[in-house]
Amino acid sequence: MLTKYTINRLIAGSARFFSTVLTPLMMPTYGAFLVLWTSVLCLLPMGTRIMVLIMILGITCVLPIICIGVLHHFKIISNKQLTKRHERLYPYAFAVLCYIIATFYLHSIHSPMWFVMFAAGGALACTVALVVTLWWKISAHMTGIGGVVALLFQIHVQGLSAFNLFWVLCFTILLAGVLGTSRMILKQHNLLQVLAGVANGYACVTLMIKLFG
Repeated sequence: MLTKYTINRLIAGSARFFSTVLTPLMMPTYGAFLVLWTSVLCLLPMGTRIMVLIMILGITCVLPIICIGVLHHFKIISNKQLTKRHERLYPYAFAVLCYIIATFYLHSIHSPMWFVMFAAGGALACTVALVVTLWWKISAHMTGIGGVVALLFQIHVQGLSAFNLFWVLCFTILLAGVLGTSRMILKQHNLLQVLAGVANGYACVTLMIKLFG
């Protein structure tokens, strides 16, 4: 029979799992994967799609990880999880730069503008999070997954999908709810910070795709 202590440990462990797997550093890669394997771009050669995915992973995930590692090494930040609000400024600023580089990369290989604007929307969302972080701890995790939900919704409603994405979209929204709950269980954010984060990511990506995509 499971004790209350065991149940609490299982819940906390699950929350840490979802927070790790759905880290904001991986959201651009997850988004690119969805674009390249569920939208009309799935018709591109496999090698091309894999190369684009690797480039997005390198620019928006590997480079920020290296940046965080360097900042931690020189004791500019106290931990790599960036739990302290005032220590998020430099990593967020570098993330904005990485998203801008990703935007130019996607444009340089003649990607559809709606795909390019997904990266641009990420840059805008990171900029908003950077400014907000000066006063308040907005959720980067929820900003990231909010952007992915917005991307999927636009692919779905604009008829850019290779198949019906309704259930994929529903599953992603469900994951967003699980992630937000996980962040609160771990006491990293309160409900308002979670909601503000997902609204930031969703609004910025939607705005950029609607205006320029």
